[in-house]
Amino acid sequence: MTQFEFNYKLISLKDNLSYFANLLTSNEEDAKDLVQDTFVKALTHREQFQPDTNLKAWAYTIMKNTFINNYRRNVRANTIVDTTDDLYYMNNTSISEAESAESRINTKDILQRIAQLEENHRKPFEMLTNGFKYKEIAEALDLSIGTVKSRIFFTRKKLMEELKDLEYAN
Repeated sequence: MTQFEFNYKLISLKDNLSYFANLLTSNEEDAKDLVQDTFVKALTHREQFQPDTNLKAWAYTIMKNTFINNYRRNVRANTIVDTTDDLYYMNNTSISEAESAESRINTKDILQRIAQLEENHRKPFEMLTNGFKYKEIAEALDLSIGTVKSRIFFTRKKLMEELKDLEYAN
């Protein structure tokens, strides 16, 4: 497939990709950005496309992975979005003392319980909560992914049981 044919077929998918992007983002501007990012990545990595395969599926996969990676990046950044006209929430630094004190006690108790866990369970759990993926944890700790998932599952279960008596503010 020539570069011209590839570009033409990719551009012909714009409506389909726009629809899929709107489903993923639920926001018109974010969807436009996602379509643009998908086109850029598809054009940049054109040599990785196998000519006798489905271009539409390949482009959808690029879009889905781009969306997931952007989502993870935003979650890690803990972006705060204040949609009020005068950025009231962003500029409001007052926190009720009761909420703040209770939150600090609960957080302190949770961190103490995590610190008391056996290292072979604590380490994978801490790595997961710090944003590592299961595969990265498995490689770093030289464990199988199944072992990592199992340890994290049992750690969560144990912590939930130990912390069920804590009252969390709604």
